[in-house]
Amino acid sequence: MIDKARALALEILYKIDKEQGYSNIVLNEEIKQNRKKLNDKDIGLISEIVYGVTTWRLTLDEIIKKYSKIKLKKISVWILNILRMGIYQINFLDKVPKSAAVNESVNLAKRYGHSSSANFVNAILRKIEKKDYEELFQITDDIERISKTTSMPEWIIKELLKNNNIDKVERICECSNLKPKVTIRINKLKITKKELLKKLQEQGINYKETNYDDFLILEKVKDIENLDLFKNGFFTIQDISAGLTAQVLQPQKGDYILDACSAPGGKTTYIAELMENDGIIEAWDIYEHRTKLVTQNADRLGINIIKTDVKDASIYDKSLNEKFDKILLDVPCLGIGVIKRKPDIKWQRKIEDIKEITKVQQSILENCSKYLKKGSTLVYSTCSILKEENEDVIYKFLNENKDFEIIENSMINIIPDEEKDGFFICKLRKK
Repeated sequence: MIDKARALALEILYKIDKEQGYSNIVLNEEIKQNRKKLNDKDIGLISEIVYGVTTWRLTLDEIIKKYSKIKLKKISVWILNILRMGIYQINFLDKVPKSAAVNESVNLAKRYGHSSSANFVNAILRKIEKKDYEELFQITDDIERISKTTSMPEWIIKELLKNNNIDKVERICECSNLKPKVTIRINKLKITKKELLKKLQEQGINYKETNYDDFLILEKVKDIENLDLFKNGFFTIQDISAGLTAQVLQPQKGDYILDACSAPGGKTTYIAELMENDGIIEAWDIYEHRTKLVTQNADRLGINIIKTDVKDASIYDKSLNEKFDKILLDVPCLGIGVIKRKPDIKWQRKIEDIKEITKVQQSILENCSKYLKKGSTLVYSTCSILKEENEDVIYKFLNENKDFEIIENSMINIIPDEEKDGFFICKLRKK
């Protein structure tokens, strides 16, 4: 009999491959559709397998290559993912007995392949041991070893080495495989920190305080968006690094602010909260369905100073020259700093993408800088940690715009760690 949780995990992995979908989105959609057939244990196993296989794909494939005489590209996507799932369970999930991982994988191969596929899966998985992963640490070439032990494409490692030493790059790659924390931002327009902590305690929700007063880490919380505390707008889900962009901007009551790449609205709403819901924020995105997300977030949090507009920040609009007191440009990027949340980034991005994305980043910065009043400040940020998308974009802009300067000590590189995502933040002043 087929295990329904593993079968659904396999179908989700197939969908991610076939449609180039993001694992978190595909996973959430499939779980919603199948919620009545699944219990909490099923959902936990499905999530673990989908994220685990997506995160560790390169490493899992390396182990398959060790035992398979058939080249990976000649193995059907279904069977390849069954092998990945089996190896992930054997090597990385201590609670799953090897016999269960092998037997369930063989059952899946019978359904999604044929008898010879099942024999192939059985033959390979029976040979798999934890030492197959441990042996990869003996590789002498640093780049190859880091790539195969942390499941990070070599091109990303080489890019990171442009402004980090090898030990730091290895640490970044290791942290990119950690399970992301659930970090929330307290909405002080609606509740004090003390009151929220009391409500969390009353509901038996474990939390951990952070070094940042507005942020908490919730532990072992499920269906967070269905909590009344969330629905009532007492908090929103946001990583600390993303929140720091709003803090660096230092918005004040009464400011007229542009957030030019705003959706889904986490930073926009934090700016509004720091302004005590007093002033005006123009929030742009190029897609209407994404500006609606900003509005929904603002409504839930009790914010009414955000005006959304479907607008492309990379296209210059002369009528906006010197209109804003402050500007936030959290520009589109390759997202290398948030791989632990979106592991698909490792497999969907290519080195050629850097050239394309930096063009967009430079045009947004160039155009939107003209909308800033003299003597005012602009924050440029990305959730990437590649030099080309960050320092290089800033220095190229400053070379061509002598009326701008970096505010002292405000170029911040945040490396991903146990609590925070990787981020780049830089604050500029128009002289």
